[in-house]
Amino acid sequence: MNVCQMLKHCDLVLQVALKNVELPRINVFFGAIGIFTKIEMYVFNNGIPRNMPTFQKLIVNFECDFDESKANLLKTLKEFREACEKSNLPDHHRLFGNMTEKDWTFLEFKHLDHHLKQFNV
Repeated sequence: MNVCQMLKHCDLVLQVALKNVELPRINVFFGAIGIFTKIEMYVFNNGIPRNMPTFQKLIVNFECDFDESKANLLKTLKEFREACEKSNLPDHHRLFGNMTEKDWTFLEFKHLDHHLKQFNV
């Protein structure tokens, strides 16, 4: 993944919170791991675990335009902030289970932080 693809990936992940991307169902085992991971990140203030599996829908393995991806991510971040202000976020995530606004903002921050540090941006 290059920087442009990372920006597009982060945009897609935020689109899940905005209800624009629906993730597929997962089995109970992976759901339990996801819930445990969410709790672990809170307790230890960890970031996203290294090499954590990614939903196929969120994998960006195609070429994209950097400026367009950056602009789209910034636009989506603004939409995410507005959804938070209006308490218009889903109450469930396929991997992380039941979600509050605090969960969404915490996990989205950790995800963005993970990738921005990964690429030193």
